[in-house]
Amino acid sequence: MRPTACLPPPALIALPTRQTLPQAQTLSALFACFGVIMGSWAGRIPALRDALQLSVGELSIVLLCSGLGAALSSALSAHWFPHLRERMSQRTKLVTAGLALLWLLLMVGMAPNLPLLMLAIFLLGASASIFDIGMNAAAAHQENLQARSLMARLHACACAGGLGGVMLGSGMAWLRYSPTQHFSLLILPCALLLWLGVRGLSADVAGNAPIIRKPSFVLPRGDIALLGLLGLLAAMTEGSIANWSGVFMAEQFGASMSFAPLSLAAFSAMMLLSRFHGDRLKAAMGARRLICGGALVAGIGIYLAVCASATPMAVTGFAIAGLGLALVFPFVLSAAGEQGAMAIAGVATMTYAGSVIGPPLLGGIAQYLGLQAALGFTGLLSLLIAGIGWRVHLLR
Repeated sequence: MRPTACLPPPALIALPTRQTLPQAQTLSALFACFGVIMGSWAGRIPALRDALQLSVGELSIVLLCSGLGAALSSALSAHWFPHLRERMSQRTKLVTAGLALLWLLLMVGMAPNLPLLMLAIFLLGASASIFDIGMNAAAAHQENLQARSLMARLHACACAGGLGGVMLGSGMAWLRYSPTQHFSLLILPCALLLWLGVRGLSADVAGNAPIIRKPSFVLPRGDIALLGLLGLLAAMTEGSIANWSGVFMAEQFGASMSFAPLSLAAFSAMMLLSRFHGDRLKAAMGARRLICGGALVAGIGIYLAVCASATPMAVTGFAIAGLGLALVFPFVLSAAGEQGAMAIAGVATMTYAGSVIGPPLLGGIAQYLGLQAALGFTGLLSLLIAGIGWRVHLLR
């Protein structure tokens, strides 16, 4: 699944229009916390694979479970969210999902065999989807009220958290800490960050927001469907790089468990840089140009990485890919948000489908053609994003 909370979830809750905005620090804390958790999981994939002696095919099945958990949770939430809404507040749901994420991360590290790892990863993906609903719904509501782009900056906080999680994983691997020991050390600080973030949510965001009941979901059409397709392709590309770049570094160049995650760290660092400046660039150049141009840059970076003859060139290629892909999710989500909550739900559900398809599809290609060819396939997806993005007139 997508590790660094860079995947936009379906906003199934229509937030009220009262002019009380959640504090920027509050939302930043939630996005950063989510990024740390998912970045920590992604950064230790090579270590988890080696600990259980998983083949490429078995690792593909594990990653498929992650995407299935997220996608099924997203699709079912339209039905059970109204019932949950009557029993618990938005704050309670966010805290519950966040604590579940931390507990399940520990269960992932402790899994003694493939079936239990698959179960833990499935539940981790489902909890991540639930947590994302409230977090991104609040962010989209704040952006609409202020009538200016904020989403890129908030997703930069998620990337910062993800980068921190990946770098911490690299350090823990260098110190020979197991994934279980690593994840155990994260629980207390992440729980504190989660509590501070949820506690600071305004009453409007955390309280009595109306629920979208009918229609619970409709397939997007026209330009909204193209937005969803952009999200799907970007999720396939980003998720594949996040989940397989470390494995590629280990197999292609013999990188150690402490060095292999640095490819993902470089990818996340350039995403952070791009998203930090993305809102200002959008005002100057427009979302469509940034998405199309960025996708072309990402394609170049991916092919530089897969054709590299040494590790520094490969890390540089993944960094360039992160720079190019960074703005697709925030700007697609913003464009969908202007069309209403159901548009966001449809677009984000298609995006989650990409998170289901991408990593295991890449694993299947790698099983027969090798990881080099599989990652090269993501370069083609980036070029396809550029072509489709130019036709989407909702991107402004």
